[in-house]
Amino acid sequence: MAAKFSPDLAVGILREVIVALVRKDGPALSTHQLGVFLTCYLKDGDHTVRGLAAELNVSKSVITRALDKLGELDLAQRRPDPTDRRSVLVDRTGLGRALIDELKSISVVAAQSVEVA
Repeated sequence: MAAKFSPDLAVGILREVIVALVRKDGPALSTHQLGVFLTCYLKDGDHTVRGLAAELNVSKSVITRALDKLGELDLAQRRPDPTDRRSVLVDRTGLGRALIDELKSISVVAAQSVEVA
């Protein structure tokens, strides 16, 4: 039988995921960068700097800095919105899709290891 979901279990899973990311050979993302990355990949629809800032309740400059790093790592790309030149759209990349798939796998393993403990 699966363990009852609790705050302790949730934090335990989060810890296991973060430890797996620390141990893995790959980009080291800050919490801001990871939050923007996960929002872009897990929430459907077009994403803009303005929309991400509203969604995450942070300033547009926080989003811009996070997207700068995600762009350097080829985890997301920015492009002008063809319907509104004042707006910038955020696109997913192949490398970003691979990372999100890896994060899903890491999360499953983390959840199983915490449940058994």
